[in-house]
Amino acid sequence: MPPTYAMPMMMLRNKLIAGLGAVAVLALLSPLADANGRRDEQDAARRAMLDGQVMPFAMIKRRVDGQMGDATYVGSEFNPSSNRYRLKYVKDGKVVWVDADGRTGDIMGMAR
Repeated sequence: MPPTYAMPMMMLRNKLIAGLGAVAVLALLSPLADANGRRDEQDAARRAMLDGQVMPFAMIKRRVDGQMGDATYVGSEFNPSSNRYRLKYVKDGKVVWVDADGRTGDIMGMAR
């Protein structure tokens, strides 16, 4: 490589290394931020259950599972402002979101 190209290539390499380092740091911090948000959600659900505002999640999930047939349960979210759970299932290769009332376990709606 002629000497005139050596400096720009070195600068490009340094920028690339710095950029990859920044991406690596963000990738490491992202799960931590998500885990803290998820932990807060779990704490809110537990407090609501202990305060008698919602049924235990296992009971809600069992009721919803009974109506979802052969769908595969994937995960859930809790909304403390409405005391609702959103359960995620996969059925026939499609994602199905099921909203359940945390107080009664009744299905409030479904979305694909």
